[in-house]
Amino acid sequence: MLTNKYIGLFLSGVVALSATSCKDSHNDTGTEFAPNMYHSVAYEPMTQTEGELNTINPYGMNMRTPVKGTVPREKFAAADGDTVNSKLMKMDMIARNIGKDDMASSEALLSNPYPATPENIEAGKTQYERYCQHCHGEAGKGDGLVAKMYKGVPVYSSDALKSVNDGHIYHTITHGKGRMWSHASQISSADRWKIVLYVHELQKQ
Repeated sequence: MLTNKYIGLFLSGVVALSATSCKDSHNDTGTEFAPNMYHSVAYEPMTQTEGELNTINPYGMNMRTPVKGTVPREKFAAADGDTVNSKLMKMDMIARNIGKDDMASSEALLSNPYPATPENIEAGKTQYERYCQHCHGEAGKGDGLVAKMYKGVPVYSSDALKSVNDGHIYHTITHGKGRMWSHASQISSADRWKIVLYVHELQKQ
């Protein structure tokens, strides 16, 4: 009888101890069947694997080296050439490194990669009518439907704007100016440059 009493106390203690060991903790992933690399170690890419030799990658690095001929981002050598696409790529690279408030750099460094052909000007007109006319007006006089309620839209042929260059116009379309918001997310860089061509035509009117 006494023995059964001690056995009961012992078993109660085991159950109590087991219960206290069951708790939710972020320090232990618990036991998983086939974790499938869900908890893999996040190695830093350009560091060496500690404690073991990486025989696949050079110098024990965790990340593979780029293949031969890889062109790093922001390298102007990738845009070498006289084709329109090469010039467009170069202008895009330069423009990405010009800040929103640095209009002077855009005026000095950016130039239109597209020649002022009738086809390019007509393409610019199409984009202008789609994205610009509602504020700036059909002839660039600042008399679009939105401008009737949203004051401050400039006139392209005014003394202040009739001589602004490619970079100035492109910068304004890309980053916005004054009450005008950026249109970079709506208009591709190629179409922005074609709009620049058409705006130059409106400056003459």
